[in-house]
Amino acid sequence: MAGHRSSAPAAYPAPVILVDLDHVSVRRPERPLFEELSLTIATGDRVGVVGLNGAGKSTLLRVITGADLPDGGTVRRGREVRVAALDQRPHLPPGTVVDAVRGAGGGVGGPQDWEVAAVIDRLGLSELAEVDVARLSGGQAKRVALARTLVAPADLLVLDEPTNHLDIDGIDWLEDRLAAPSATGGLVLVTHDRHLLDRLTTRMLELDRGRGYVHDGGYAAFLEARAGRDERAATARKELAWLRRGAPARTRKPKARVEAATATVGGRAAAPARVGVPDLHLGTPRLGDKVIELHDVAYRYDGAPSLFSGVELLLDRRERLGVVGPNGSGKSTLLDLLAGRRPPTEGRVVTGPTAQLGYYDQLGVELDPARRVRDAVSGDAREPDWRDAALLEQFWFSEDVQRSPIGLLSGGERRRLQLLLTLSARPNVLLLDEPTNDLDIDTLRVLEEFLDDWPGALVVVSHDRAFLERTVADVMVLDGTGRVGRRPGGYAAWEAERRARRRPPASPPRPSASDRSRVPARSSSGPRSASTVRFELRTVERELASLEARRDALSEELAAAGADHQALARLGAELADVSQQLTAVEERWLALASEAEAAAAAKRAR
Repeated sequence: MAGHRSSAPAAYPAPVILVDLDHVSVRRPERPLFEELSLTIATGDRVGVVGLNGAGKSTLLRVITGADLPDGGTVRRGREVRVAALDQRPHLPPGTVVDAVRGAGGGVGGPQDWEVAAVIDRLGLSELAEVDVARLSGGQAKRVALARTLVAPADLLVLDEPTNHLDIDGIDWLEDRLAAPSATGGLVLVTHDRHLLDRLTTRMLELDRGRGYVHDGGYAAFLEARAGRDERAATARKELAWLRRGAPARTRKPKARVEAATATVGGRAAAPARVGVPDLHLGTPRLGDKVIELHDVAYRYDGAPSLFSGVELLLDRRERLGVVGPNGSGKSTLLDLLAGRRPPTEGRVVTGPTAQLGYYDQLGVELDPARRVRDAVSGDAREPDWRDAALLEQFWFSEDVQRSPIGLLSGGERRRLQLLLTLSARPNVLLLDEPTNDLDIDTLRVLEEFLDDWPGALVVVSHDRAFLERTVADVMVLDGTGRVGRRPGGYAAWEAERRARRRPPASPPRPSASDRSRVPARSSSGPRSASTVRFELRTVERELASLEARRDALSEELAAAGADHQALARLGAELADVSQQLTAVEERWLALASEAEAAAAAKRAR
């Protein structure tokens, strides 16, 4: 059966059923998560799962893998189907990072050392390869678990929020890997990354208030169906308009232009804004001209080189600034300096007298698990009242959940409550550190709408490309070598500049695997002659021979690299790229061979 780790050409056989869910139900004491859910997953399927936090997305994934049993219905799995899963809160075996990743295959048929080293390198874990997993942070452990899942031989990949704790380069690499032609198994994916969903998915499963809705055609099809169905239609229509504008146009636009695009997509005037979108910006204190200033700021940890130096920054009172850069470049540290949580090693941080900060960090406000949800919002000074209930309902906390202890909330629901507590304090300066982690797409849409009209200053650290495109006007770039620079034009402009720099100046851009696999289009005059096709076949055969020779040479170099992790990572990444090219060229050869046979048959018929 075709899997997710293969350098062989994709054969594209008839789909094989991997998992079949028949009228499956899972219930919680206070409510059903989902009922009577039927879903069949076969090879080649790319299923994205979306829904509010607490709707049961992670639970559904665990039912699919067999980690949890449903309360009703039947789950059937294909014979000898291999499943590799990334859990929301993964558990790693004891030992070093490299041992944890290498052990994913369970011995025979497991990953090779070069592949382990290559994936570890791509996920930014090379410096931690020999570190004991017990010493890892939560984000590092999630990346190790992702690497372990990706190298495991699998017919079905089940990934729960795989982009959490990855930087933008890591997400780009993961997206390319999952979209590669050689990845012919099945994929089930829970993610808030809308770019990832838009590129990868062939079907979407939406969990909504106990029911499941399956949408064929991927993420855009899901948005169209949502736009026509329920009370969240307005924000879905707006996002669909944004999605269809394309990456070059996905910069911040005047609100009237966004609404015009939305009306065009919908074929009618945009629906009124959803009842219940939080009006939390009302009552926000006015912000003066001086917000927060950084003057020649540097920061270093004891005995380490400076994370960054010479930083100059004057925040505007309507600032919309994104902070981007690789993991470890100091993005969260920069936010800590702006918030006054730590002093700079050099330079000055000046905070204006009217600035009232709200800081939503990766840990969030500490919550007492025994406390009721509504009591956390009202605080210790008073009893909860109708205003607290209305505010919680705007963030989709039902009356039953409001009266429940916080300890019963899902991980995503806790993050949503932490966000609500930050916004409800009415700050006029918002510092958001990875706000999209563990939040559902609907909450992100509401947050984006809130920030559209919010009168304060915003600084956001995020790896979520869609969120950055929709919320920031400029980006502050930390390159990981101590340099910091501001780029106007938002995330899309910076991304275009970054891709242009990576492109070799002396040669045209290298085609993607999908481009290389395409057979040249036939002319409008009709089928090509047999001699033309044979000539192209010989050209492709020479290309195949060259790639096979390079693949064999790299395999020999890998065998000689021993335990040199840097060499293994470098050679493994090159071998993976050559293998991907080889797969694409082999597919092209097969297509040309079929065309040559058809041309010869046509000639004989004449």
